[in-house]
Amino acid sequence: MKKILKSIVIVSLTILVLGYSNTAFAGNKDRSGQAGATELLINPWASSTGWANAGMSKIHGVEAMWGNVAGITATNSIDLNFSHTTWLKGSEVNMSSFGFLARISETVVAGLYVMSFNPGEIYRTTEDNPDLTLGTFKPSLMNINIALAKSFSNSIHAGFVVKIISESISDMVGTGVALDAGIQYVTGVTDNIHFGITLKNIGPTMKYSGDGLTFKANPESFWGSSLTVIQRADQFELPTQLNIAAAYDFNFNNGYRLTAAGNFTSNSFSKDQVTLGLEGSLKDYLVIRAGYTLENGIWDDIETENCTNVNNGLSLGASVQAPLGEKMKVAIDYSFQETEHYNGTHSVGARIIF
Repeated sequence: MKKILKSIVIVSLTILVLGYSNTAFAGNKDRSGQAGATELLINPWASSTGWANAGMSKIHGVEAMWGNVAGITATNSIDLNFSHTTWLKGSEVNMSSFGFLARISETVVAGLYVMSFNPGEIYRTTEDNPDLTLGTFKPSLMNINIALAKSFSNSIHAGFVVKIISESISDMVGTGVALDAGIQYVTGVTDNIHFGITLKNIGPTMKYSGDGLTFKANPESFWGSSLTVIQRADQFELPTQLNIAAAYDFNFNNGYRLTAAGNFTSNSFSKDQVTLGLEGSLKDYLVIRAGYTLENGIWDDIETENCTNVNNGLSLGASVQAPLGEKMKVAIDYSFQETEHYNGTHSVGARIIF
């Protein structure tokens, strides 16, 4: 029975990947800016961003719901994670996230996380009043994610995430639904070889609606009468993405470990990326990370058309973990992502693991 389940998982994900590879993953930079809900591509968690998302093949815990949902199966009992990100420090844009996981059977783990993206206040202007005298408005972007994953053996784990997307201002709103699917495969004498595939943000198009799409008009034929005109909002696609990742653990004596990892990202509405990273663990009390993101044009000047990535490439991070009792562990995470403008992206998180 287990062999049949393994085959079903592998075949299903293979069909899913191949089915979208010809249509969704062109990796065409000319399509940049044509997708919506691009906050789905931003990793809000402090641990995995420390090595540039390179560890998607072995990511575990709450963060796996964003990276590769199959990794939540490593949860023993309950896992809680809180994270705050200062996006492009100095721009006053922030993200806050909270998530938890719970084991519901011997092989199944379920989870939920919420990410709120706060772009800050924006000046309200109109054609008649372009001088910033109408006050401000505050956009709201929120994603609610529900995850379920199963271990089919000690080596194969798979799962999916259902995402509810909400973007709104005071007089206009857009909602949508998306799906992630992921698989992790572990092998090696000491389970030190990791592979992972994730298909992200698959879903129907989104569309905005609300009073913000209306305006007053005075057609000449109505002799001074005014009409409320409703503009039609165009639909937009979600930023579909495919990730293929691998990692290798070098396990040393006394609980020391060095992991080398890499991840290839195929983006449907921007250029493809390759991320490489290293993670060193000192008996799991201190974990240090470094990563680099590579894409075409990343070393070009920011003013050129080839440089379209906000990140300069370098990412650094660290975690301090401490046991509290026999079954509980607490961790503090920090990551820094270098950027051309502003003062980088900083993330701080706290985890409680049972």
